[in-house]
Amino acid sequence: MRDPGLPSLDQLRVFIAVIDQGGFAHAARALHRTQSVISYTIANLEEQLNIELLDRSKRKPVLTEAGKALLADARAVSLKVDGMRSRAKALSAGLEAEVSLVVDVMFPACTLVKILHAFQREFPTVSMRLRMEALGAVTELVMERVCHIGISGWMPGMPETIERRSFGFVTMVPVASPLHPLAQIGGKIPTALLREHIQLVVTDRSKLTAGQDFGVQALRDWRLGDLGSKHNLLRSGIGWGNMPLELIQDDLARGLLVRLDINDGNSFSFPLYVIHRGDEEPGPAGKWLMQQFFDLEPSMPADSDHVKRLG
Repeated sequence: MRDPGLPSLDQLRVFIAVIDQGGFAHAARALHRTQSVISYTIANLEEQLNIELLDRSKRKPVLTEAGKALLADARAVSLKVDGMRSRAKALSAGLEAEVSLVVDVMFPACTLVKILHAFQREFPTVSMRLRMEALGAVTELVMERVCHIGISGWMPGMPETIERRSFGFVTMVPVASPLHPLAQIGGKIPTALLREHIQLVVTDRSKLTAGQDFGVQALRDWRLGDLGSKHNLLRSGIGWGNMPLELIQDDLARGLLVRLDINDGNSFSFPLYVIHRGDEEPGPAGKWLMQQFFDLEPSMPADSDHVKRLG
């Protein structure tokens, strides 16, 4: 038996149309061709593939078992080509092929999801690459051109190559499990007592802040690679730490975590910035994405006068 030939894109689309339109005549009208041309195209496709795709014994053509399997392939090829053409059109108009975004782990996940869904609807041909990092690692990835745009927290000594604009803040609160010794203390918790207990801290993996600590008050601290691990350890009763209020509101309501009343304050603002390299102007999709964060300002007001270090 000879090997199957190479079908054309037109043949595959005629095959799809016959099924989607419910027959040769309907496909001919939809494609503005004669019925004989449609029948001839399908016959040639079957000849090339060396397999029968349609059962013509009934009034309306029905897919054979082989036809059912190959129809899915035909649809996949057609969609890939359509996507390629759409992307080529966008690129010729100056739209980026890809936008890469790095977001600080403290940024509210539910808000980020909404923005990403909106981006996909607005720019279906632009690929999105996403990274989640902490503190200086966000700036470092933008500096090294790994990511085009960053959503960064406050960092001292911002490099001159980075342009940044404030758009709001995340409220951070010190918390612990209700079973933790610090949660049993009535009234204000002295700083000296706070230092005696393990503090859970999200690690900054960048070189920009090497040797610097942000808001680390305890004499003993555990460095964690992600916010999820910190969250789980806090709920288990190991250590205390600062967490984004939005992330732990349900835990507070259910009594899984409690806010600590410490001398330094019961909450502080973690400022947020949109950053990018000043020597590289973002494209249309990148600018649109940045604007989505700026538009959050009414619900996430900037608080440049209330900046504290993160721990």
